[in-house]
Amino acid sequence: MGHINIVSQSIEECERKLDYIEGRTDKVAQPVESESNVAGISKQPLVGVIMGSDSDLPVMSQGCNILKQFGVPFEVTIVSAHRTPHRMAKYAIEAPKRGLKCIIAGAGGAAHLPGMVAAMTPLPVIGVPVKGSTLDGVDSLHSIVQMPRGVPVATVAINNSTNAALLAIRILGTSDAHWFSKMESYMTNMEDEVLVKADKLETSGYEQYLSTYKK
Repeated sequence: MGHINIVSQSIEECERKLDYIEGRTDKVAQPVESESNVAGISKQPLVGVIMGSDSDLPVMSQGCNILKQFGVPFEVTIVSAHRTPHRMAKYAIEAPKRGLKCIIAGAGGAAHLPGMVAAMTPLPVIGVPVKGSTLDGVDSLHSIVQMPRGVPVATVAINNSTNAALLAIRILGTSDAHWFSKMESYMTNMEDEVLVKADKLETSGYEQYLSTYKK
């Protein structure tokens, strides 16, 4: 008696490969590939960055810059939970089949996008509360973070898409040594920057340091 291991990017792909092995189809399963819609990045996106409105883009672009800095292939689009519910469902359901590993969803106000996407995809979803014109974004934060049991959304601070991107890279790093190594280097560089500042403060004194300090 022997056994066969099937390695796939998703349950759907695994089932297609099993169908081929058992003779139910004569087509070998191929992963669905798509190209990133970010200029200069042609690889299949690993992270999806979505937002409820284009007004969220200034906030979400900060996270996009981090992904770009690390060289992570990603895509960016608008998916409104309230105005385009069918598009939202399609995006969430098809994301694993397209090879995405993680979704960053930014939303303001009622901010239902991250939670609804998390309800329809097995992928990790990171919610970014976007500060709106009222309540300083606290409404968005509460909406995203107060998810019911069984539907987790990793929630970062208000307007902090930078941390959302860094968390997405850490998620990628759990299964890919390349991104793990990149994150280690990033953390080392952060430590070095702080140590340089500490040494400068201790050497020059606080008054001299303040005279040249830039926020």
